[in-house]
Amino acid sequence: MKNKNVIIGVTASVACYKALDVISGLRKLGIQPTVVLTKEAEEFMKPVLFQAVSGNKVVTHDMFNVAEEWDSGHVSLAEKAGCIAIIPATANIIGKIANGICDDMLTCVVCATKAQILLAPAMNEGMYNNKIVQENISRLKKLGVHFTGPVKGMLACGKEGVGHIQDPQIIIKEVKNLLGL
Repeated sequence: MKNKNVIIGVTASVACYKALDVISGLRKLGIQPTVVLTKEAEEFMKPVLFQAVSGNKVVTHDMFNVAEEWDSGHVSLAEKAGCIAIIPATANIIGKIANGICDDMLTCVVCATKAQILLAPAMNEGMYNNKIVQENISRLKKLGVHFTGPVKGMLACGKEGVGHIQDPQIIIKEVKNLLGL
């Protein structure tokens, strides 16, 4: 039986609301999403919304919160994941992952996992085309990290350009493929 557990990492981008559509779509397919929010993502949307849509407890940035039962947090999440999808993937998270920086729950889960990783970038076109960001993306692709998007569309700055997050239905399809479903 295939592992139908997916970690959905949500980072601080205006596009973070699109993760809700992906989470909802995955649940309809019988895939179990566990959401990990970065501290900055919580400035955009509260954990309770992701909990309601995912049907699961949301993991936040606090790696040192004492749990009721001992659980190694990032390691247990990394081990249970059939796939990790970061929706949206900001320039910040792409840079952290590309350089092995583990300074929050999400980056530690990514570093500890053997699961397939899917990033759905969303950012301003200038940021996306930045040479450093492109170098980080290239490095991650060489390491086997999968990407979907970004696409051309309306950006938060009010301009149209490449940097718009991939359509949620395509992200769902990519997650299914990485899970082997």
